[in-house]
Amino acid sequence: MRMALNNMTSILYRYLIVIIACISLLIGLQVPNFVDQYQKRLDAHLREVTVNLQPFQEIAVRYFGGDMNKLIELHLNSDAKPFQEEGAAIKKMVERKLRFETDMAAMKANLTMQALHVLLHGDREILDETRQQYSYAVPLNQDALVFGASSALVILLLAELLFALARLSYAKLSRPKILSSTNRT
Repeated sequence: MRMALNNMTSILYRYLIVIIACISLLIGLQVPNFVDQYQKRLDAHLREVTVNLQPFQEIAVRYFGGDMNKLIELHLNSDAKPFQEEGAAIKKMVERKLRFETDMAAMKANLTMQALHVLLHGDREILDETRQQYSYAVPLNQDALVFGASSALVILLLAELLFALARLSYAKLSRPKILSSTNRT
């Protein structure tokens, strides 16, 4: 009975490891694709805000030596409410452009650093859009295969470590306790 239970446990363990490997490989294969879609979306937004700011930048060059902050201050300090609101809108676009430029600069690294940047510091707006409109694919390029295999290996090693700790804990808990025989009289 105990032997059959051990065999069943061993079979289930092997299947679980195979399932974990497959899932982690598929997830790992998606990472380069997600990073690529994030970067393309980021680039599109950066281009859009740059085009939208271009007329204001030309005005800033013409009247303020290219200093957008002076143009924004002029609008914000105006007595006319529409100009104040326009100043706030221009300021928001400038901040957005700077945010996207900073994010884009961080994306000029290797795939691992890009993935970490997107995971830890990615722009929330761009991340949300990328997640909502993400198109799953299994790219079979070198980056995807290396990233997928690496993530599968790391996750499998972690799973093996957790299972080994669980077996060790179970063995310690199920070990019969030996009573000391100090009461000899």
